[in-house]
Amino acid sequence: MPKRVAIGIVISDKASKTRRVEIPRLVRHPRYGKYLRRRTVCYVHDEQNASHAGDVVEIIESRPRSRLKRWELVRVVEKGRMVDLAAMRAALRAQARGQPVDEVPTGEADQVQPQADATVEAPPQSALPEQGASES
Repeated sequence: MPKRVAIGIVISDKASKTRRVEIPRLVRHPRYGKYLRRRTVCYVHDEQNASHAGDVVEIIESRPRSRLKRWELVRVVEKGRMVDLAAMRAALRAQARGQPVDEVPTGEADQVQPQADATVEAPPQSALPEQGASES
């Protein structure tokens, strides 16, 4: 019997030589016909610790290596960027509540450098409204 091959996304790389890989699929509901997202999570043996969270990997079925591991890593198809989902969800919740979200600069390239010849002038006093005056 041929070995099954699958492509999935590494969702956890915390254990040494073991990866959790999610294989997403679409399933059609038998009665209503709506397509539903389903996923299968496989425990994969990664001998060289080559893959990391967020990577797209190709895996192949193998002999049982432990109680849960039944797959081996073939290759890393595409390196990925892992996003901190908990931080993103917290920021979205804060925005929904109307609270300000503090943005942390990721590097010096993102920071705006002021120009040497640019000057900022204050508006003249006549342009500002008077404090005690009220129109009725």
